[in-house]
Amino acid sequence: MHKLIILRGNSGSGKTTVAKKLQELFGRNTMLISQDVVRRDILKVKDGENPPALPLLKEMLQYGSSHCEVVILEGIFIADWYQLLFEAAVNLYGADIYAYYFDIPFEETVRRHKTKPNCNEFGEAEMRQWWKEKDYSELLNEKTITAEPSLETIVKDIYSAVCSA
Repeated sequence: MHKLIILRGNSGSGKTTVAKKLQELFGRNTMLISQDVVRRDILKVKDGENPPALPLLKEMLQYGSSHCEVVILEGIFIADWYQLLFEAAVNLYGADIYAYYFDIPFEETVRRHKTKPNCNEFGEAEMRQWWKEKDYSELLNEKTITAEPSLETIVKDIYSAVCSA
């Protein structure tokens, strides 16, 4: 198995929670690449056009494609800004990409954010500034995840899709 799962969407939509659950479920040899960890914790850079984290993210995808059975890439990843990352992903993983876009209403993302440990680091005003409505990638053929399914259902459905292919 040599597969890439991409989880994208606005802040507070549930990407990181789903990614961590999937990593636990897939177990050993599953690499989780979190945009926030790379950008904020490792590099301490801001996001934007020509993102400074892009070269490292591409290197990590390359490493994962050579050494891991499953790679999970999760983050906001604004489609225009990260087009080169998506192109690299397609070149490395071809048809073995399972891409999902979390299309969650703004109010729900704010509600979810308030339950997170880092809820005091930023709030509704910042989330509204970052908000990008229906930021689907033309390249990734993403499936939509809405607010209705439970965490367990989302994880089970993604896991089943990856394992059955």
